[in-house]
Amino acid sequence: MNKQVLLDNLRCIPDWPIKGVNFRDVTTLFKNPDALKEILEEMYELYKDKGITKIVGIESRGFVMSSALAVRLGAGVVLCRKPGKLPCETVQESYAKEYGIDTIEIHKDAITADDVILLHDDLLATGGTMKAACDLVRKFGPKKVYANFIIELNSEFPHSREAFDKDVEITSLLEF
Repeated sequence: MNKQVLLDNLRCIPDWPIKGVNFRDVTTLFKNPDALKEILEEMYELYKDKGITKIVGIESRGFVMSSALAVRLGAGVVLCRKPGKLPCETVQESYAKEYGIDTIEIHKDAITADDVILLHDDLLATGGTMKAACDLVRKFGPKKVYANFIIELNSEFPHSREAFDKDVEITSLLEF
């Protein structure tokens, strides 16, 4: 993987959303065709032999690469969204955040026990949203669950992977 293409196109916004946080903005990766292709090719290489049947994209930046990778893998896409955004019956998972409780949901008929799931989001920081997404997906009883991120902030959040079950394989393209 050519990490330099990604690093050269990744925007870092200091002190956003609060002082002391260096926000990693993946939208600059998405708008650059070389960076977008690099992300897609690397994710394809990571998962081409895993038998992925569905990719669960986490709202909202997780939708971008989920869709592109699903086309390459011949898999379906499942949207994991905030409440009230999906039109049919859903299954929900609530989780604690530093400032309260949040909830995510997936359509009730989105995943079966025969599926091999790849969860994808842009960034792993505390891991709260992705852990909730893993717990939500496990309610469907799929064969296997993988998790992928474009960026992992392990220097700022060194214990975020510890929240996940040991059988969930986690990959990240860039680590800070």
